[in-house]
Amino acid sequence: MKVCLVTGASSGIGLATALELLRAGHRVYGAARRVSKMDTIRAAGGHALEMDARKGADLERAVTTVLEAEGRIDVLVNNAGTVLHGAVEDVPIDRARDQFEVNLFAPARLVQLVLPGMRARKSGTIVNVSSIGGEISLPLGAWYYASKHALEAYSDTLRMEAEPFGVDVVVIQPGIIKTEFEDQTAAQLTEFSGNGAYREMAEAMARRGETGLSEGSDPAVVAETIRRAVESGRPETRYAVGHLADELLRLNRTLPDREFDELATRSIK
Repeated sequence: MKVCLVTGASSGIGLATALELLRAGHRVYGAARRVSKMDTIRAAGGHALEMDARKGADLERAVTTVLEAEGRIDVLVNNAGTVLHGAVEDVPIDRARDQFEVNLFAPARLVQLVLPGMRARKSGTIVNVSSIGGEISLPLGAWYYASKHALEAYSDTLRMEAEPFGVDVVVIQPGIIKTEFEDQTAAQLTEFSGNGAYREMAEAMARRGETGLSEGSDPAVVAETIRRAVESGRPETRYAVGHLADELLRLNRTLPDREFDELATRSIK
């Protein structure tokens, strides 16, 4: 039985992960802004913590609450995140900073809060939920992809630093998953790039986004992968999981840049 803190646990991958870990017999604390959305976690025997990833005091309070109740945190699942769409030329820099605040700096602060205890016990697992967008970049999502690329680079360094102390660091790279994560895509594209030089590209991507998740994988497949990593004595450093994850990563790793660019932009030209 491990004590687990899962962020972004009010929906999608985070909620599915919290429930999967509870079913496996672990002690689970789900953290998110929308506490009312975590009733299923409570019903399954877990705990729900209110936490806004943008607020340092919330991050500290969440970790302190778990430590006071359990005495330790064995597993941190950094899943909370946001997505931002729009052309590089159009997206305000303050919105870009917010993207990094949630997708990179909040996970990094939580790591700083839980890692001392893990080091002292010489055990622990930190799971950073990235995306295939941690390696792949597509049009009209530069700040999201940049934040996930940064999270993966951060995770690689953290893994090398933490390994001598018995702490595992795992990166999860979901492909296309059916969640509410992309619900604001069309609105963001319209807001930032719907009237300027990138209008046609934004409109095409918005149309594609309305149907693009129809073949996506259920969040449960990601949750199962996270559970396996958490329970493994020696987990893999990266897990690509979900619809098209392996295929798109393989293409990105093998095709010349311009060939991948052509593939990635074909549907929005």
